[in-house]
Amino acid sequence: MSLVFPHTFVPWFRAVAPYIHAYRGKTFVVGLAGEAIAAGKLDNFVQDLAILQAMGVRLVLVHGFRPQVNEQLAAKGHVSRYHKGVRITDDVALDAAQEAAGQLRFQIEAAFSQGLPNTPMANSTVRVVSGNFLTARPLGIVDGIDFMRSGVVRRVDQAAIRRAIDIGALVLLSPFGFSPTGEAFNLTMEDVATATAVALQADKLVFLTEIPGIRESADDPESGIDTELSLAEARRLLAALPPPTLPTEPAFYLQHCAKACEGGVERSHILPYATDGALLLEVFTHDGVGTMVVDEKLESLREAGPDDVGGILQLIEPFERDGTLVRRERSEIERDVANYTVIEHDGIIFGCVALYPYPEARTGEMAALTVSPLSQGQGDGERLLKRVEQRAKQQRLDSIFVLTTRTMHWFIKRGFQQVDPDWLPEARKRKYNWDRRSQVLVKKIV
Repeated sequence: MSLVFPHTFVPWFRAVAPYIHAYRGKTFVVGLAGEAIAAGKLDNFVQDLAILQAMGVRLVLVHGFRPQVNEQLAAKGHVSRYHKGVRITDDVALDAAQEAAGQLRFQIEAAFSQGLPNTPMANSTVRVVSGNFLTARPLGIVDGIDFMRSGVVRRVDQAAIRRAIDIGALVLLSPFGFSPTGEAFNLTMEDVATATAVALQADKLVFLTEIPGIRESADDPESGIDTELSLAEARRLLAALPPPTLPTEPAFYLQHCAKACEGGVERSHILPYATDGALLLEVFTHDGVGTMVVDEKLESLREAGPDDVGGILQLIEPFERDGTLVRRERSEIERDVANYTVIEHDGIIFGCVALYPYPEARTGEMAALTVSPLSQGQGDGERLLKRVEQRAKQQRLDSIFVLTTRTMHWFIKRGFQQVDPDWLPEARKRKYNWDRRSQVLVKKIV
C-alpha cells in the first residue's frame, strides 16, 4: 500500500493547478518517435496522454516508425537509405512501412484500451479515431536523388480532425498520405505532426524524441539543454548548423519546430523520451525538461540597447508620477540600459524590467518591472520575471529581490517571500528609503 504525504502532495498539486486551468480546451499535437515505442516507452507515454485528455486537453497523436521499418527491411535483406534525414522509399520500403504502420496502430490502440485497477489507466475512456486525414504529394527528385514513394503533406483535413477532437476523441495519425489518384506515400512523422499543428493552429507541438533537446553549445555534447529558444534564435542556430543528414540529429527536429512557429503555432517542444514522464514534466513544471521554441515574431522579448531609453522612459513615467515606481533620471537609465530587458511589439516597448546584480552577496535587485496598461493580463509580467531569473542564473546569483509599496501580492503569488530590510546587501541598504517603507521580497533562484 502506497503512502500519500499531504505536506508534499498538496503543495505540489496546488502548484500545477494553474497549468490545468490554462490548458483546458487547448489543442496539442504530439509526435512520438518510433524509437520510443521500440524502447518500450509506449505504455507510460499513453498513460500520460490519458491524464492530459482527462484534464481537458484536445490531442492529436502522430506516431513514427523508423526503427520498425528498418527492422522489416533488414528481415527482407533490404538496406535502408536516407538523404537529408528523409527515407528513400522504393516499393519494398513502402511495403515494409505499411506493415509497420498497421502493427503500430494496433499496438497504440490496444495501449489506450487498458483499464486495469490501480493503474493510471483505471477509469480512463480514451476513444481513438484514425483515418485518411492527410493528402500527400511525391517528394520527387531532390539533389539528383529520386525519393520514389516518399512524400510530403499536401493538405490536412483539419475540419474532420476538429470534429473528432471536439467530441473528446484522440486522433491518431500514421505517417502515410494518399494522393487524389489513390497512391500511397511514406511521410515522416515530423512533417505530418508539423503540418497538422499548423493546420489546426495548435497551442503546442511536442516531439518525443531520441535527443534530449538543443544543447546550449552545439560544440559541447555535455553542455546543458537550452530550455527556451525564440524563433529568431532557432533560425540563427539552424543557419549555423550543417543540414541534417540523419533524422536523429537535433537540427532535424529543430527545423520542424521553427517551421511550426512560422506557421502560427505558439510553442513547439523537443523532449527526450528516455526521461520518464517527460511530457508531464514539460507541461506542468516551470522550466520543463527539453527545449521549447517560442514564436516571438510580433512580440520580441530582448535585452535593451541605447535606442530603447526613450521608450523605457515613456513607459515608466506614468507609474513614477503615481508613486508605483521610484523616479529614475534619464542619465541613470542611459548608464544602466544594459541591465534592462524589454518587450517590444511592432516597434513599441510594452514592458521593461531591470536586474542590478550584487555579486558580493550573490543576489540581484529586480527593478522597474513595468507592463503597459494596454497589454496587462497577457502574461508579459511573468515573461519579464522569467527572463530576469534566467539572467540571474547566468550570473550565478542565488536570489533576486524587489522593493515595492503596492504590488507585493503579485510577487508573493510568484514565489517571493517577505524579509526584513536588514536582509538587503550592505550597498543596497545604504540607499534604502526608510520614509518610503518599501516591502522587501526575495525569491531564490533554483
